[in-house]
Amino acid sequence: MIELIGSGSGTIKAFRFTGELHDRDYKVLGPEVDAAVAAVGKIRLLAALGSDFHGWDLHAAWDDFQFTVNHYRDIERIAVIVDHRCKEWMARLHWPMAKGEVRYFEEADSPAAWDWLREGLN
Repeated sequence: MIELIGSGSGTIKAFRFTGELHDRDYKVLGPEVDAAVAAVGKIRLLAALGSDFHGWDLHAAWDDFQFTVNHYRDIERIAVIVDHRCKEWMARLHWPMAKGEVRYFEEADSPAAWDWLREGLN
């Protein structure tokens, strides 16, 4: 499941990823990001992958690839919060085509992820 979580800014969109992702989950992510890009231009994204995140089914992996290609120039920063380093390798597989800067943070460092995303915003 992909769930929108509060961001406090139109420029930042934050999502929590849980369970195994399916095609229907990208029907949440895509419209939210599309609307934010239409409203403010480039955005920043937070992806929280907790211990209950189990990856993608085949269709969702394709959706993730298409999302990344479609938003290549729209996302200037991506903060990925992982529960431990072994999840980081999985997240790296799905953000290699992002033009924006990607940083990885442990769950304990999530305030630092938010600070980095907010850095330089008015």
